[in-house]
Amino acid sequence: MRFLTAQPLWLFALALVVLTALAMCGPYLIRRRVALERLRTNNEVAGFKFATVGVLYAVLLAFAIVVVWQKFDDADNAVAREAGAAATIYRLSYGIGDPAGTELRDHMSDYLQAVIDRDWPAMSQGTANPAATRALNAVYNSLLTDHSGDRLGAVAVGEILQELDQVTAARRERLVMSEGIVPNILWLVLFGGAVLTIGFTFFFGSENLRAQSAMTGTLSMLILGGLLIIIAVDFPFTGPVSVDSAPLARVLSDFGRH
Repeated sequence: MRFLTAQPLWLFALALVVLTALAMCGPYLIRRRVALERLRTNNEVAGFKFATVGVLYAVLLAFAIVVVWQKFDDADNAVAREAGAAATIYRLSYGIGDPAGTELRDHMSDYLQAVIDRDWPAMSQGTANPAATRALNAVYNSLLTDHSGDRLGAVAVGEILQELDQVTAARRERLVMSEGIVPNILWLVLFGGAVLTIGFTFFFGSENLRAQSAMTGTLSMLILGGLLIIIAVDFPFTGPVSVDSAPLARVLSDFGRH
């Protein structure tokens, strides 16, 4: 599904229009092979069954949309937490004095630059960039090799370590989320349910065929629109609808090397 998520938005819109148009052709094709009288006999029984199928699929589709949107929001929050912790590390680094403080800020700048330039493109493919990992390790090494003799420096080191743990945890969270949210079995149910639900409407017998086709098109647009939303945000760091690195870039601009 990552290939679909990476497609531009105009292609999503085109796919929605084309698939809806194809669904609207379904009642016409069925009517050419099955007489209206035979289809009309199914209306009463099929109506109850369609109501059950429609409700079940609507609940499943809505649940999937809520879950992927929540995970997308979680990924955005993880980036914000990482940026906030990085900014705090810059501020606290002035409490441990030089040259250790300057070295820590330099390594932190290297890490943020590696995340922006290398980690983000790698996450769009569902992987992590080793350069960003090495840069983060360098931040830890720089901090842990500092032996500040004064009490203020020791307190600052302890606080920086806590914030650095927040950076590490937030990075791990976004790396996990970059691998995708929706499992393959759920995709099978979502697509299969869409085909069954839309196809069900072809076998109703309505005197006004154009009205039946229009109703099928409306239902198809709603279902397909929901599926496209799930596809677009399933991988939070891939495609046109994605979490960007702007919060980290702002921290680097405010506190990094000038």
